Amino acid sequence: MTQAGKITMRFALILAFALAAAACTTPARSSAQSTASAPPSPSTSAVPVTLLPGMPPPIDPHDVYAADRPGRLSPAVRRDRVLVYVPNFGSGTVSVIDPRTYRVIRTVRVGAGPQHVVPSWDLKTLWVNNNSGNSLTPIDPITGRFGRPVAVDDPYNLYFTPDGRFAVVMAETRRQIVFRDPHTMAVKHVLPVGCAGVNHADFSTDGRYFIVTCEFSGDLVKVDTAAQRIVGRLHLPGKAMPQDIKISPDGRTWYVADMQTSGVWLLNGDTLTVSAFLPTGQGAHGLYPSRDSRYLYVANRGEGSISLISFATRRIVRKWILPGHTSPDMGGVSADGRVLWLSGRYDREVYAIDTTTGHLIARIPVGVQPHGLCVWPQPGRYSLGHTGILR
Repeated sequence: MTQAGKITMRFALILAFALAAAACTTPARSSAQSTASAPPSPSTSAVPVTLLPGMPPPIDPHDVYAADRPGRLSPAVRRDRVLVYVPNFGSGTVSVIDPRTYRVIRTVRVGAGPQHVVPSWDLKTLWVNNNSGNSLTPIDPITGRFGRPVAVDDPYNLYFTPDGRFAVVMAETRRQIVFRDPHTMAVKHVLPVGCAGVNHADFSTDGRYFIVTCEFSGDLVKVDTAAQRIVGRLHLPGKAMPQDIKISPDGRTWYVADMQTSGVWLLNGDTLTVSAFLPTGQGAHGLYPSRDSRYLYVANRGEGSISLISFATRRIVRKWILPGHTSPDMGGVSADGRVLWLSGRYDREVYAIDTTTGHLIARIPVGVQPHGLCVWPQPGRYSLGHTGILR
């Protein structure tokens, strides 16, 4: 059998396993509704929502990313310096890049093991997640100055509830989700998750729940935002390693990057069930919506490529292959939507990619193991965290 045939058979077996496993579970884990080759057509009707109290109402009920269009900068960020902040996990530093010249203008030492640079809910602070150093380093985005670290245990990743009331720390090693004060970072509630490698998340359209990926156990955990309790679990088929997760513009489909299975799972978040699987490329890792809400960029870290999924058809419409040896990981899209910025996790560099052509504009040397870089400022009214989930 050819290598292509083996790969095709592999994905067929995975989906067959998903269908068989789901058929033996409760309705909350019902069978998949489609195959990877023919995903179902998304509904075009508006999502009826009863919002999480205190959450800003969506600009467009059809599109959770409507506030993220090019040029729609909040008054809170219009004086901020235009920079790209790159946490170098292995170096314990943050490289600061001028996106106009594609050059590092400054390298700042922070705590040990910085994983991500995360904008706060009110867009006034950028937080460096010093995972091994058990601290968060604040950055003033107006000046670009780094402040005094705040003690926070095991901050692999950081999110904020849509109402702005809580910071949500993904304490990966502790197997906990820790709800904290969004300003002082004082602990308010600790939620044990019972899975390994809790790290990435996204929120539903109404803000009433969020779904978290557990990388090392292959699980997804659904959390009630207000009650701060787990309301659902799903173990993905095979030897899954779920990474980044993003909701579709219409709020009806969730996309989960799977680094081990080398593709993206499509889910119904309300029922927490698998609907399809799209093979994208080896080591699927980071997920980023385009500024026009048309595409989802998938960084395939293991093969040095970017797959584009159409939100309208739920199909892969093109693939960009980066030249040379590359390892595209985490990042974000420029404010004008023209450049996709991704860290090269195992190549000590950052990639700037033209979103019109897919061509590599620049590869910029940085520190050891660059990870969750943050492009700043970005359009949007408030931040849900990670490297910039703005709505």
